[in-house]
Amino acid sequence: MYILLALIAACALGIAVHFVLPHRSLRGVVVVPAIAAAVSAVVYTLMQWSGVGEDNGWLWLASIGGGVVACAVVGFAVTATRHRADAEKKVALGI
Repeated sequence: MYILLALIAACALGIAVHFVLPHRSLRGVVVVPAIAAAVSAVVYTLMQWSGVGEDNGWLWLASIGGGVVACAVVGFAVTATRHRADAEKKVALGI
């Protein structure tokens, strides 16, 4: 049940990252928080399987922090790719 706390925290911080990153109109609203929650779930589960207890702070730091860092990197990459693709389309169309 503690995994839900990590997922909710990562998703909430993912929403904050969505609004902090530039060009948020070039990506979906749910992309960044969904990535944060998914990465957080995977990290939390893997650390639990490896024997890290729920009372260990590294479990929480790695799962929530890893989710936030991963969603920021992927969100920035998605926006940069979309921005570059849109610029290429404008050049191709002569706009």
